[in-house]
Amino acid sequence: MDIKSKSKYLFVTWVLLIAFGLSGIFSVLTNGSRFMQGNYFESEEYNSQMDQFVSMLNMFELYKMPKEEMKKQITVSDEEIEEHRTRYGNLSDQISNISMQYEDQIRAAIDSENKAAEAVLKKERDEKIADITENFNSDEYVRAKIVKEKEKKIDEFYRDLENYRREFNNLGNAFKYYLKDNTTGEVITNLNLSKGESASDYLNKKDMYYVLDYEGLQKNYMFTGYNENFLPYNEVAETILENQKDRDMTGQIGLSKHASEKNIAIMNYKDYQKSQKLFFGYLLASIAALIASYFLTKRKPATVLGSFDQWKPFYVRIPLDVRAVILLMTAFFLLLSMTLISEQFVYYHSNVFATLTELIVSLVAAASLLAFGWIQLRFLSEYRKDWPKLKEDLNNSLLVKSYHSILNAFLIKSIGFQLLLILGLVFVMGMLFVAVLVAGGGEIIVIAFAFGVISLPIFIMIMRKAGYLNKVMKHTEELAAGNLGADIPVKGKSAIAKHAANINALRNTVKSSHKEQAKSERLKTELITNVSHDLRTPLTSIITYTELLKTPELAHEDRDSYIEILDRKSKRLKVLIDDLFEATKMASGNIELNKEKVDLNQLLQQALAEHNEALSQSSLKLRVSQPDHPVYAFVDGQKLWRVFDNLIGNILKYALENTRVYISVKEEQNQVVLTFKNITKYELGEDLDELFERFKRGDKSRHTEGSGLGLAIAKSIVDLHEGSLDIEVDGDLFKVTVVLDQLA
Repeated sequence: MDIKSKSKYLFVTWVLLIAFGLSGIFSVLTNGSRFMQGNYFESEEYNSQMDQFVSMLNMFELYKMPKEEMKKQITVSDEEIEEHRTRYGNLSDQISNISMQYEDQIRAAIDSENKAAEAVLKKERDEKIADITENFNSDEYVRAKIVKEKEKKIDEFYRDLENYRREFNNLGNAFKYYLKDNTTGEVITNLNLSKGESASDYLNKKDMYYVLDYEGLQKNYMFTGYNENFLPYNEVAETILENQKDRDMTGQIGLSKHASEKNIAIMNYKDYQKSQKLFFGYLLASIAALIASYFLTKRKPATVLGSFDQWKPFYVRIPLDVRAVILLMTAFFLLLSMTLISEQFVYYHSNVFATLTELIVSLVAAASLLAFGWIQLRFLSEYRKDWPKLKEDLNNSLLVKSYHSILNAFLIKSIGFQLLLILGLVFVMGMLFVAVLVAGGGEIIVIAFAFGVISLPIFIMIMRKAGYLNKVMKHTEELAAGNLGADIPVKGKSAIAKHAANINALRNTVKSSHKEQAKSERLKTELITNVSHDLRTPLTSIITYTELLKTPELAHEDRDSYIEILDRKSKRLKVLIDDLFEATKMASGNIELNKEKVDLNQLLQQALAEHNEALSQSSLKLRVSQPDHPVYAFVDGQKLWRVFDNLIGNILKYALENTRVYISVKEEQNQVVLTFKNITKYELGEDLDELFERFKRGDKSRHTEGSGLGLAIAKSIVDLHEGSLDIEVDGDLFKVTVVLDQLA
C-alpha cells in the first residue's frame, strides 16, 4: 500500500472514530437527564404513566358518580339563558333570517302548485318562529332547552369515558393500590385480600418493583380531580367534577412484579432498563473512540489529518458568506446524524439487521459530514495568517455585493423608489388576487377590477418608459459607432430624460473634440511648415556665408562682414531652438518654479527699463498706470519677467507707428490685473486662440524677428502660476490681460 492510500485510510479511520465518539458525547446532552438521574421510578416517563393511572382511578373508582347523579347537578345561570337567547341576534333579526330561509322554497312550491309542500314548509317556518318567540318570552323555556343540551353532553362524556375503561383495566393489572378515605373510612383497592391479610402482604419490595405511599392532604396527597390530559374533554362534566371536594386519601400504589411481561407498564420498565445499560455502554465506547483518535493523530498527525490542497482552488471560488452557510448546514446535519446514531443505541428495536443498517448509514453520514466540515475549517483557518485576504473576500461576498447592488439601485433615488413601489404594488395585488382565488366569493370581481385599474396604468407607464429607454440606447449605440446624428429628444424630468440630456451633452463634447482634433491636425501641419521655415532661413544664411568664407583671396573687410552675419544668424538659430525647447517644457509641465514674494510694480518697471531705448527710438507713446504702493504676489520673478518682456517686445514689433500703448496694473478682489493694449499694424484673424499656438505670429509674412513662441511660453508660465492670460481684439485694438493672485 503506497503512502497516499495509507494516509487516506488513516484519515477515514480517524473521522469514523471522531464521529462515533462525538455522537456518544452528544447523547449525554440529549438523553443524559433521562438515564443518569437515578432509577426508572424517578423518571418523567414513569411519573407520566402514574398520573395517567391515578386520573383514571379517580374517574372509575374514587368518584363513581352515576350519570343520573351528574345530571341532577346541572345548573343554568342567567348569563347562559341570555347567551342562548341572543346567540343569533335579537328577535326581529332571527325571525327575518328564518323567513328568508324558507322564502325561496315556499315560492318554488307555489310556482309548481305543490300545495302539500307549501303547507309543510310554512308549518316548519311557523314552528321555528314560534320557538324563537317563546325563547324571548320565557326564561324557563330557555332553561329547559339548555338543560337538555347539557344532559346530551354528559351522555357523550360517559360514552367517551367507557372507551378508556379497557386501558384502565390493563394498567390495573400492573398497578396495585390500597387506598382509604380518612373521612368516611371507605377502602378502595384492587388487591384480593383474604381474611387476616393486610395490604403490606402484597405491597412490599418482594412483590413490587416500586411502591408509592400517600399520606393524606398534608403530605404527598393524591390528586383527586378531573385531568383533561388523560380523559375525554367535556366542559359540562369538567365543571361539575372540578366542584367536587378533594378526598383525604391515604394508602399505597405499587408496580407489581407478577404482572404480565406484555403489560404496557411492565414493558416500559424493562425497555428503560435495557436502554439505560446501552446508554452507559455506548458512552464508554464513545470515550474509548475519542481516546483512540487522539493517540492516532498524536503518532502520525500529518499522515492522519492529510492534505486537501487539490480541493482548495475549487473551494476558494465560492463566496465567503456562502462558505459560511455551507459550514453551518454541515454542522446542522452533523448534529442531526449524531442524534440519529445515539437514538439507534438508546431506542433500539427488535429487528437487529435493521438497527445495524441504520446505525452504519448514520455513522457513515456523520463521518462524511465531519470530514467535510474539517476540510472547510482547515481552509478557513488560513485567514488567521492573511487578514487582508479575509477583508478582500468579505468585500466580494454575496451579502456585500447584494448590499452594494441595493445601494446602486438607489444611486438615482427616483428610480430606486419607483422600482420599490412597483414591485410592492405587484406583490400586494398578486397576494390579494391569489387569496381571493383560494377563498372564492363575490369579492373576486372587486379585486379583479381593482387589479385592472391599478395594474393597467402601471403596465402602460412601464411600456412607455421601456420604449423611451430603447430609443436612448439606440442613439447611444449610434454614438458609440461614430454616427453623431441628431440630439435625442428630452421628454419630461425622469432619470431616463436626464440620461438622454447627458448623452446629448456627450455627443456635443464629441463633436467639439472632433473639431479640436481637426484643428490640431491643421495646426500641426502649420507648425511643421513654420518650424521648417524659421529654422531653414538662418541655417541657409549660415551655410551660404560659410561657403563664401572659403573663397580664396577674400577681402578682409568682406570676411569680417561675413563673420558678423554668421554670428548674428547663429544666435538667431540658438534663440529659436532655446524657445522651442522651453515651450516644450512648459507644455509638458516639466519645469520648476522658484516662487517668492515679488513686487509686480517693480518687476514691470524693470521689464520696461530693458526696452527703454527701443521705446524711446520708436514712435509709440507709452502710457503706464499703476498704484503708488507695492503690489505683491507669490511668483517666480524670473519667469514672470519673461512674460512681461515678451508682451512688451510684441508691442514694439506689432504696434502701429505713432499710436499710443496703454499698460495698467490694478487690484481687484485679492487679484492683480495687468493690461497691455495697443493698435496692431497687421490685420489679425478671428481665431485668437491660435495666437497661443507655437510658431504662430501676427506677421503672417514672417518678416519680423522672433520665434513665434512668445505668447505660447507666456501663457504656459501664467498657467503654472494658476493665473490667466487672455487676448481680446476689437478691430485693430489688441488687448492682453494677465490675472494673478495677490499676496496679502
